[in-house]
Amino acid sequence: MAVKLRLTRMGRRHRPFFRINAVDSRTPRDGRVIEKLGHYDPLEKDVTKQIVLNRDRVEFWLGQGAVPSDTVSEILVRNGIKHKYAEEKIARQAQARKLAHKKGKLFTLTERVLAEKKKAAEEAAAAAAAEAAKAAPPETPAS
Repeated sequence: MAVKLRLTRMGRRHRPFFRINAVDSRTPRDGRVIEKLGHYDPLEKDVTKQIVLNRDRVEFWLGQGAVPSDTVSEILVRNGIKHKYAEEKIARQAQARKLAHKKGKLFTLTERVLAEKKKAAEEAAAAAAAEAAKAAPPETPAS
């Protein structure tokens, strides 16, 4: 049986609350749970109360080969629980970024936005220089 660590949605409409569970990988999102490992409340204002984990059991399941979902993986890393799946994902992203830069492409949305802002600033500077050259009176030779 392949075990995954994933979120189960709880709470009411427009007020999400998630439980972090160990589940069989074949069960649906809100299906049968093997073990409850904690909870995540994204709307909680106090950061210390936002994520509650049973750290020992999470580490036990990771040691048994349980694979966390991407969201659960980020939650675990944020709480200082390092695991091989997060390290593998970071390595894959670094490799993809390197390949994209090698091809001359921008990898992330942040890089694209910064490139667009830089291009817009250069165009504005060029337009201002052209306007200044146009507005300046032509020099007349002194006689």
